Parts: sequence; C-alpha cells; structure tokens
Amino acid sequence: MLTHSHNDTAADFANALDDAEPEARESLIRGVLIRTIDTTGYLTEAEEAVAAAALIAAQCPGGEPVDMSYGPETPMPLFPSDLRALADEALARIASDKDGPASNWVDPEDWKQWRAILTRLRAVLAPPPPSIALFDVQP
Repeated sequence: MLTHSHNDTAADFANALDDAEPEARESLIRGVLIRTIDTTGYLTEAEEAVAAAALIAAQCPGGEPVDMSYGPETPMPLFPSDLRALADEALARIASDKDGPASNWVDPEDWKQWRAILTRLRAVLAPPPPSIALFDVQP
C-alpha cells in the first residue's frame, strides 16, 4: 500500500477493499490481521496483512501516506485504535516466521528490505508511551 509495498498481492487487497461496502472495510482489515496472528504453519496472507498494517499506520502519527497506485482508491474509514495493536501483533508474527514469504526470495537484499518495512511499520504502530506526571508542581 505504501511505496515500499508495491506488489500484486497488495494491489489485489486494495481492490477488495475498494469493492467492499464502506462499513465492511474495517472488518476485512481486522480479519486478515487476526487470521495472520492465529495461523499455524505457512502464512498465506502475510502480504495482505502488511498492506492492512500499512493502511492503519498511514493514520498514525509518523505514518507514510498510502500510495494511490497500489492502495485503495476510495478513502478508508478512521480505524479504531485497537487495530494498531492487532497490526503490530500480525507484523511480529510475520517477522518471526522463518518459512514465510521471504524464505523463497533468492536475493537476500529483498529479505532485508522486507524486514526493514516491517520494522518501520511496527515503529509507527507502537502506541506512544504513556506520559506519567511524576508530581504536580505549582507556582
């Protein structure tokens, strides 16, 4: 969805989001994230989950805008904050999968780029640390 996620699978996922009714888009994104988290064995939807995470990250502070040539053409709804944690968990699952999509790549540089994408997305998706007032100082 972002400029670094250019692939046909991400484009197909974007098309599915465009074809879905506006109120169903969040469910499609939530579903691919949950299935990725819960999957045992080969991650069949890893690229879709990364695309979904990129859409969520685009709405977060520091997130990169969606690339319109690979992202959905229709505006996405404002996603609830709980999707950030689900996206981060799905990306952690993908990053830890030794037999995932990157295992078949011939060029090790492609794997490094994939890991860098996951790391950047996770950094954006991570919730900011809570600010805790240590004490209240009054003049």
